[in-house]
Amino acid sequence: MKKSLLLLIVAAFALVLAACGSDEQAGTGGSEKTVYTVGIDTTYPPFEYEENGKYVGIDVDLINAIAEDQGFEVELKAMDFKGIIPALQAGQLDISMGGMSITEERKEVVDFTDAYFDAGVSLVIGKDNTEIQSVEDLKGKKVAVKKGTVGANYAQSIVDEIGFEIVQFDDSPSMFLEVQNGNAAALFEDYPVISYAIAQQDLGLQVVGDRLNDDQYGIGVLKGKNQEILEKINQGLKNLKENGKYQEILDKYLAAE
Repeated sequence: MKKSLLLLIVAAFALVLAACGSDEQAGTGGSEKTVYTVGIDTTYPPFEYEENGKYVGIDVDLINAIAEDQGFEVELKAMDFKGIIPALQAGQLDISMGGMSITEERKEVVDFTDAYFDAGVSLVIGKDNTEIQSVEDLKGKKVAVKKGTVGANYAQSIVDEIGFEIVQFDDSPSMFLEVQNGNAAALFEDYPVISYAIAQQDLGLQVVGDRLNDDQYGIGVLKGKNQEILEKINQGLKNLKENGKYQEILDKYLAAE
């Protein structure tokens, strides 16, 4: 009898401990923030680059500020720009950035947030080049582009009309070097990126003429999925613009221009 009573008491005590443990785990789990994986291209200053072992830039500061505003966390995953959308489609990423222009082609697989930056493609040549003043002067020459970018798309859209050879690269520094060395006559690059790069160091390059299009950057999620994330980012972006944090981030990186 006493043995049975003792067993009942031990069993009851165990149940109490289990219940307390469950409550503690639930409380801990409830306080944890959702973590979203964000694809970035760290060869793309001033939007994304690595400095002293850390990822920095407009996009990095922006998504971190949005995450803080909306109560979630982000894990940044660096990769080649051309691999960001495929990684999004494969479920390896929740969010795509990388100074990504909003295009009709990308809209087929990506749902974009409201635009957060007005960019535009520029024609870039060597610093001492006086021969090329417009895209018409590219006839018969080599033109460098970065794979998967709006600059590359723009080059493809006029290559047959103008008649030049396109040389593709995986990153911006390699593309810059091709023109610096004289192996290509010109390149196409997003205006804010090339303007920042030239302002920061003597690349031996110059921008010619006006911006060639009016593209805008957006933050993306997989089309038809993750609409909750999209809404959070849009609301966070709206809040940052209203409280001045958005402009503060831009000024931090673009003041040199």
